[in-house]
Amino acid sequence: MAGETIGIEDFAKIDLRVGRIVSAERIRGTRLIKLLVDLGELGERQIIAGIGEFYGPEDIVGKNVVVVANLKPKRIRGYVSEGMILAAGCDKGERIWLVVVEGEPRPGSRVC
Repeated sequence: MAGETIGIEDFAKIDLRVGRIVSAERIRGTRLIKLLVDLGELGERQIIAGIGEFYGPEDIVGKNVVVVANLKPKRIRGYVSEGMILAAGCDKGERIWLVVVEGEPRPGSRVC
């Protein structure tokens, strides 16, 4: 079921960017993976993602993903997460699939 509808003004507040995963490491004892993501002119960001049940670090380094670049930083398990990676299948118990951008987009490219 779809959530509440929003206006274009609300959607325009979300800064979606292409990010290239530079490095990834599992946070021991969790399903979390600590990512270093290149966002081009916005710099590199550390992002903590709950994808470890479905992806290993070796599976995702080098992938171009969609990142919410203007999400307020949040501390997760002692690490600061500076964004969010978009994925499909986010309902409880469902397989998670990263939203991956094909080709060779420039890191930091806006998603529109």
